[in-house]
Amino acid sequence: MDHKGADTPSIAYKVFTFEESKKNTQESLSVSIPEVLDPQYGMYVWPCAVVLAQYLWTQREELRGKTVLELGAGVSLPGVVAAKCGAKVILSDSTKTPLCLENCRRSCEANSLHDVVVMGIIWGEISPDLVLLPKLDIILGSDVFYEPQDFEDVLVTVAFLLRKNPRAQFWTTYQERSADWSIEALLYRWKLNCVEVPLETFDANKSELAGSNLPGRHIIQMIVITLKTEDVGLFGGEAD
Repeated sequence: MDHKGADTPSIAYKVFTFEESKKNTQESLSVSIPEVLDPQYGMYVWPCAVVLAQYLWTQREELRGKTVLELGAGVSLPGVVAAKCGAKVILSDSTKTPLCLENCRRSCEANSLHDVVVMGIIWGEISPDLVLLPKLDIILGSDVFYEPQDFEDVLVTVAFLLRKNPRAQFWTTYQERSADWSIEALLYRWKLNCVEVPLETFDANKSELAGSNLPGRHIIQMIVITLKTEDVGLFGGEAD
């Protein structure tokens, strides 16, 4: 039997279009995201990514020239949108999943992004690569609070980065899957502040978004995580 191509993933490109009308002009942005269709890869665009990307689109003027790191990027929709809005973007995923890192690069190629850095990060580990990251303005995470056993590792990484960049913010979306899963105690432990951003404030409270049928009926929350105020005052000099 000929097994040629058996390990080659099946890829489909999905287009997402973000639009906004202002006065007599209409602005829009379309990005093409490769999804790996083979079940063992599981690299799809999930509802959280579309909501976060919509938020980035509405903040595009603020993003211009900012340095942005996406954690657990996978298909990289939020990171790609940030880059197309003029941000300097670093995409990251686990060093243990090289196929995800490969797909980050594929997403960049699909959208003619040649200056985006792709790197491996393991949540919860303070690696030399993490320490040597440039000054960050915004950290992104789409559905990174997926497995409860990963929650603290994610926040260890986020807390380290925010202490290194005290003026930075962590913009993240998550899908409510269980009322028993909460990061509140972990935020308190790591001295982090959390503010919810209502979806209606950035036109994300729709059953269809950016030309897709996502997020559909899923319950998505958008939150901004920062250092508690006293920690910003203590470490604020590092950000200058």
